[in-house]
Amino acid sequence: MARKRGIGHFLAASTLLACAHGTGSAAGVNVVTYHNDTLRTGWNSAETTLTAQNVGGTRFGLLAQVALDEQVDAQPLVVSGVEISGSRHDVVYVVTANNSVYAVDAVSGAILRHVNLGPPVSTTVLPATVYAAPTPSTPCDPDVPSIGINSTPVIDLSRQTLFVMAYTSLPNTGQTYYLHALNLSTLADRVPPVKVAATRLLSDGKTLYSFNAVYSRQRPALLETNGVVYAGFGSFCDNGGSASRGWMMGWNASSLEPLANQFLANRVPNSILTSIWMSGAGPAADSQGNVYFVTSNSDTYANASALNLSESVVKWSPTTDAVSYFTPSDTGSDAAALDESDGDFGSGGVMLLPMQSASAPALAVAAGKQGVMYLLNQSNLGGKNSGGALGEYSIGYCACAPSYFQGADGFGRVVTSGDSYNFRVAQVGISSMLRLLRFQDQGLTEYRHSLPYLLMPPGVLMVDEAFEPSELNTGFGFFTSVSSNGIAPGSAVVWAVGGPLFNDDVTLYAYDGASGRLLYSGTAGTWQNVDGHANLVPTVANGRVYVAATKNLSIFGIAGPGRSIIQESDFLRPVPPPGLAPVPHQVYGFVSAVAGSRLDIRTRTGTHVTVDVSAAMARNTAFPASVGAAVLARGDYVNGTLQAMSLLHAKPKPILWRPDR
Repeated sequence: MARKRGIGHFLAASTLLACAHGTGSAAGVNVVTYHNDTLRTGWNSAETTLTAQNVGGTRFGLLAQVALDEQVDAQPLVVSGVEISGSRHDVVYVVTANNSVYAVDAVSGAILRHVNLGPPVSTTVLPATVYAAPTPSTPCDPDVPSIGINSTPVIDLSRQTLFVMAYTSLPNTGQTYYLHALNLSTLADRVPPVKVAATRLLSDGKTLYSFNAVYSRQRPALLETNGVVYAGFGSFCDNGGSASRGWMMGWNASSLEPLANQFLANRVPNSILTSIWMSGAGPAADSQGNVYFVTSNSDTYANASALNLSESVVKWSPTTDAVSYFTPSDTGSDAAALDESDGDFGSGGVMLLPMQSASAPALAVAAGKQGVMYLLNQSNLGGKNSGGALGEYSIGYCACAPSYFQGADGFGRVVTSGDSYNFRVAQVGISSMLRLLRFQDQGLTEYRHSLPYLLMPPGVLMVDEAFEPSELNTGFGFFTSVSSNGIAPGSAVVWAVGGPLFNDDVTLYAYDGASGRLLYSGTAGTWQNVDGHANLVPTVANGRVYVAATKNLSIFGIAGPGRSIIQESDFLRPVPPPGLAPVPHQVYGFVSAVAGSRLDIRTRTGTHVTVDVSAAMARNTAFPASVGAAVLARGDYVNGTLQAMSLLHAKPKPILWRPDR
């Protein structure tokens, strides 16, 4: 099948997504799960206030900021009309890496409730990359102080319950995950939290493999469907060896009793990984209760089989097993090549599309680091065969997830956000891209755009509606959301959170959903963990936009009487905690020579810097770099030598490096 390159970011469906944006109430729209619904469309189709015209005017901006206790990786959720302490409030729920849960007034920003679910796990005890003695090991994610709640919770309105996964460290339990069911009004546990545990017999028929919380990272958003709460698990920097494998688990939403059948993605003895992480995107679900997710790299010798579904989109029935899967088999992008290069297919999420017509199949889209977005048939994902995909598009490096909405012309669109930095093609720039593709019911059609054509299935015609904002310099792709008032003309707005690539600021962008014109950009937070990607998702509900970042929730909207816009000069910028404040100097480069604890680094300008890493090695904050490695050294200059306090891995492309200082 020919591939359309460099043009676009995908198709969509032709029917209005009725009620999938979340359950509304008389008081407003509720966003109760990651990306608004179990299809993971990211679309609020009942937004009557924020139109392209008024978002592009002078009255839209930052209205309130809320100070939080730690970094936020999860998407904020919104519920209208919650009774707290005798009064009703529209509430935004935010969770932090400190295992804190906040209930915040969605209009004023006042903190209504705050609970902590236990001490988070210090990153100093996370699995380390172990090297031969006497070289010290380097802990995973050394620039993050702790790992607590990483994933987006899910809310069950009928039960008035917020489900959240906390990662705790206590003297008597060690590193442990607990699933909590919290009362929306009080944030108290409705039932005792359940400790995450599971076992599965491996394919040799004799090895009983057990879930290990020390090596497993719970990053994907939670999912609730058919009365079951689901959570996916990946790894910490792929450092756990055979102890780190991908799990998809479920619990009864009423009792938190675990399902009898928990899914283990890799059942091969003495194998590793096949993680489920999806950059924080949530698993999706269809109307039959099947769960869809994407897996990541594993062993090159054991990849892509029914026993080890690495680099695959998986459709799982919790009552049976994997009922269908898709594994790429393109030359250079098959599972073995992706495993070998750490080219995770599972760096992006999977989105299910609404039905287009009675004659067209139900579709899904997914993309990952390799920069190819696949169009799949939900009923039969295609197996280990790229020919099983209904379409393929090159979109750029994707640590991201698509969104969907229907335009004023009645045609649906998918918004994708891969980066122009692409593992598969020559580098063409640094800008992340937003692109729209329109779906039309025109039968079997060839679409040509001065590039190789692509034969699409019946009912699909690709029409490029691309726009490429140069402002979105993330280097990895990013997450979007969409708001509209049904299909009313001028109401569709595409929202994106960009950065940080060249600075520590997180920026909210708004684009006209019809033309792609930039309507607004403004600071929405900071991201102090600059060596870790910010997979941040904006939430749009009831005339406001919520963006959470480091120790901060920002509330955007239309300024009214008595409500003025907060200027960037007055923006609340959290103070880095002790020990994490940046050192005076940092230098990016490639190692050109190694002599004991001294390195020679060739910088992006071609100059050479001598770096002494002895202090960093003593602090266990240096990895044993070899010649050719891309590195980031931080420290102070003494007699012309950079005395490094840390030596970290850097991205292999200088265009993705932050400025030296």
